[in-house]
Amino acid sequence: MGGVNRCYVNKVIKRKMIRIYGIKNCDTIKKTLRWMIDNRIEYQFHDYKTLGVDIDILERFIKKFGLETVLNTKSRTWKELTEKERPKSEKEAIDLMRKKTSIIKRPIIDGKNIQLLGFDLEKFKETFGK
Repeated sequence: MGGVNRCYVNKVIKRKMIRIYGIKNCDTIKKTLRWMIDNRIEYQFHDYKTLGVDIDILERFIKKFGLETVLNTKSRTWKELTEKERPKSEKEAIDLMRKKTSIIKRPIIDGKNIQLLGFDLEKFKETFGK
């Protein structure tokens, strides 16, 4: 599943295709993609381990959800950072997330009128009408 993948389905929701950002080997991403397939929702997958992550997407999600939510401080990668390596500003946090993508909360789901962060079954059902 490296790179950008498309899942084509018979019944597509009447919206612009969504893009799911994450890491292909992440269990949460696997669960998210399985849910999308099972519910026949068309998506593009962007693996930021291989493709990187744009500043724009991080800035938009930080603006919507807050830095403390986008920055996954529960990840192993975060816990392995020394105090000196931990960001002191939003700019430093964005730079760090672009270098160490494992510390970004997953999944980031982005589409027309849709912005979701993290796996939340109830929000998925509400958002996609399932």
